[in-house]
Amino acid sequence: MAGEHKRDLYATLGVPRDADEDSIRKAYRKLARRHHPDVNPDDAEAEERFKDVSEAYAVLSDPEKRCAYDEFGEVSLEGGFDPGAARRAREAFGARFGADRFAAAPGGEGFSYGSLDGLFSDLFQRRGWAGVQGGRRGMDLSAELELDFLDAARGVEQRLVIARPTADGGIRQETVTVRIPPGVADGGRIRIPGKGAEGAGGAPAGDLHATVRVRPHRIFRREGRDLYVDLPVSVREATLGAKVEVPTLSGRATVTVPPGTDGGTRLRLRGKGIPDPSGGPPGDLYVLVRIRVPRGLDAETATHLDELAKFDPPDLRQELN
Repeated sequence: MAGEHKRDLYATLGVPRDADEDSIRKAYRKLARRHHPDVNPDDAEAEERFKDVSEAYAVLSDPEKRCAYDEFGEVSLEGGFDPGAARRAREAFGARFGADRFAAAPGGEGFSYGSLDGLFSDLFQRRGWAGVQGGRRGMDLSAELELDFLDAARGVEQRLVIARPTADGGIRQETVTVRIPPGVADGGRIRIPGKGAEGAGGAPAGDLHATVRVRPHRIFRREGRDLYVDLPVSVREATLGAKVEVPTLSGRATVTVPPGTDGGTRLRLRGKGIPDPSGGPPGDLYVLVRIRVPRGLDAETATHLDELAKFDPPDLRQELN
C-alpha cells in the first residue's frame, strides 16, 4: 500500500465493512472516475488518491484477499502472505502467551497484543514471504472490460488503458492487450500476469485481473453455454411445416419447423451455442417458435378462418381445467 501509515481500505472507498460486492464496485467506479490521472493532469494528490482507491479495490473485490484483510489487517497485503501459516502462528503464539492476549482488535485491523502486525511482517520477511531479497511484490490491480455480446462469444483481443502504480510511488499509464477467449461470460475474470503494480526492491509486479462485462444482444439470449433465439413463424408455416433460416454465431443455418408445431416449441441446433473457454464442447442453440397471427383481415378472409375452426383440437384448453 502507498505510504507507511495504517490505512482502512473500507474508509478509502467510503463503504461500510459489511458492504456487498456491488456497493464496493460502484464506490470504486465513482472514485476512480473522479481521481483518474486523465481527468486530473499534473495533480499529484489526485494521482495518489487514485492509486489508493485502485489498491483498495484490488483487495476488497477479491473474496480471498478481503477475507484475509478482515482477519489479519494490513499485514495480509504483504506479497506472499499465507493466511494458513498466519493462523498457525497465531494459535501457537496464543497457546504460549494466552489466547486472551491475542484477540483481534475491533474492526479486524491488526491485533491487540502489542504490534502483531509487525510480528507477522517480520516473521514473513525472515521466511522469504515478503518478496525477493527483502522487496515486496506489487499489488494486484483490477479493471473492467465492456464487450459486445458477439465479441465475448467468439473471442477477441481488446486493448485496455490502465494506470499502473510504480515502485517509486508514481503512476504510469500503459496500454495492455487482453486476449478474450471465446465463450467468456459476463462477470468472468481474466488474469494478465505481471501487469499489476510494480514490485519494490526488485520483487515482481502484481497481476492485473480484468472483469468482463458483456452487453446484452438484441436477438440472442444466453443461459450457461446454450443460446436462445425467438423465431417468428406464420400460421401457415406452423400448420403445414417449413424450412426457415435462423441466425447463429457462425452465420445462418436452416431449421425445420415440423407440421403442426405449436407456439413455444423449442427446436435444437446441436453445437451452435457458446464455445467453452476451457476447450470443451460448445452449447446448443435453441430456437423458440413464436407464431405470428395475421392481422387486418377482411370479412371474406375471416369467413375462411371460421371454416378452419372445425380442425381445431377438441380439447384445446383441457389442460386448464
